[in-house]
Amino acid sequence: MFVGVGLFLLGSILCGSAWDMTSLIVFRAVQGLGAGAIMPMTLTISGDIYTVRERAQAQGYIASVWAVSSVAGPSLGGLFAQFVSWRWIFWVNIPLALLTAWILWTRYHERFERHRRRIDYAGSMLLTVALVLLVLGVLEGGHAWPWASWQTAAAFGGGFALLVAFWFAERVADDPVLPPWVFRSRIVVTSSLVSAVVGTTMIGVVSFVPTFLEVTTDATPLVAGLSVAALTLGWPITGTLAGRFYLRIGFRATALIGSVGTLLGAICLVLFSLEPSIGLTAVGCFVMGLGLGLVANPSLIAAQSSVDLRRRGVVSGVSSLARSIGSSLGVAVFGAVANAVIAGRETDAAAVQAGGTAVFVGSLVAAVLLVISSALLPHVPIADDPSR
Repeated sequence: MFVGVGLFLLGSILCGSAWDMTSLIVFRAVQGLGAGAIMPMTLTISGDIYTVRERAQAQGYIASVWAVSSVAGPSLGGLFAQFVSWRWIFWVNIPLALLTAWILWTRYHERFERHRRRIDYAGSMLLTVALVLLVLGVLEGGHAWPWASWQTAAAFGGGFALLVAFWFAERVADDPVLPPWVFRSRIVVTSSLVSAVVGTTMIGVVSFVPTFLEVTTDATPLVAGLSVAALTLGWPITGTLAGRFYLRIGFRATALIGSVGTLLGAICLVLFSLEPSIGLTAVGCFVMGLGLGLVANPSLIAAQSSVDLRRRGVVSGVSSLARSIGSSLGVAVFGAVANAVIAGRETDAAAVQAGGTAVFVGSLVAAVLLVISSALLPHVPIADDPSR
């Protein structure tokens, strides 16, 4: 965890000091390495130090913080860029990272056994490059180059080829980054699918609602951002209550209720986009937030509860990876849909309204997939870790 916080702090300092776009991209990669260590480690630690019943409340707080930060972060970034400097978008992380390191040093004391492990560098690189190529193909296809072009074929062909190579590499690795048992575990696969669709559904709203409202209703950037922030009001409410739900009715039933709530929120956004309104859009975001708060956390805790202590970190990491992949693909797909509909008419309210409706329909489709994936979650008995 200290390595992750340190890399994130270093990356934030470097990003704020970047002198051109190339250096900023490189430094963002450093920052991303740190963030990639922090998120799964946070989920793993909470899974280790709390029982299933205690996690009902603890991980509700964690999920709520993630939801609030996902929406509040871009809003604060816009304020910094408009009134101070874009560099403070990154430098604001410095005191937060230092505070996190201090709390870890003074409050968290762990006991563990040291084991010699071989880091799966080959698997990590193959998976990373494969995902980058696939996201690049979706994001740039039809925009930077035609869909029917050698660039698209190279991006998708190379990505899928590397995924095949990754599969074979993991079968012979001593300590694979994605062990084969992950793909044989129904609860891990389905909970990861839920995490991926949660990322996709949320990113479609967060990434396009501000632009949609600014152009179609002449809302200021601040007001448009507050409309999206309604999602973060709903998520913490149900996120903190999710534990009470799954302790009474189980993980799958709780996730199903949340996914249906998410679907209702997506339907509201599609209908409200036909007559753009700041208030009604905020209502749709709020309802979607209520649903996501009930589905995101129980699915992860169900997967964590199904494995022993040694495998819990893998499960948490897979869940975080799935959500990141879902968000990345969501940005790429929804961006491609919006670009195709708007077709260069960024200041035309009718075109942006049509693009917004198309993106919200995409979120609706993702919400339907969320209901299906939640229904596929197997039954996991609620029992505290016997080793405690």
